[in-house]
Amino acid sequence: MFRLGNLTIEVELGDLTKQKVDVLCNPANSLMYMGGGAAGALKRAGGEEIEREALKHAPVPVGKAVATTAGKLQARWVVHAPTMERPAMPTTGKTVYLATKAALDCAEQAGAESIVLPGIGTGVGGVPFEGAAEAIIKALKEFSPVAKSLKEIVLCDLSEEMVDAWARALR
Repeated sequence: MFRLGNLTIEVELGDLTKQKVDVLCNPANSLMYMGGGAAGALKRAGGEEIEREALKHAPVPVGKAVATTAGKLQARWVVHAPTMERPAMPTTGKTVYLATKAALDCAEQAGAESIVLPGIGTGVGGVPFEGAAEAIIKALKEFSPVAKSLKEIVLCDLSEEMVDAWARALR
């Protein structure tokens, strides 16, 4: 457990789709198709209605995010924060940072108190774990002084390497 201003940061090895929070973050593509990786897992566990609702907002540019239903997931919303314009494009630390910032802002606007962020950009986007961790933590540090409703951030991934990279970046 870490503290950043008023935020409590937890780092967990685990399944994004099993978390009980207000918001689950989907590292999306701008077209809002939910094919593989975290997006595919969220759609399989939560239902097709998540993607159907997300597609109504497309295209969503990198640096923006939208909230949709969470379907059958144990969350109130899924926040879709693009890191790439089209499915399976390479991403960068900069787009990971922009997506994280957008997800936090969107969750805050929805009035969420808790959000789970996975290893954004580390799947098909190909961002190394260390680079993704640094970009995500940079966004959290910048967000912490302006956080109002958000109190709890859970950094959760199936990869031990990602979890270790977050822990190092927070120290």
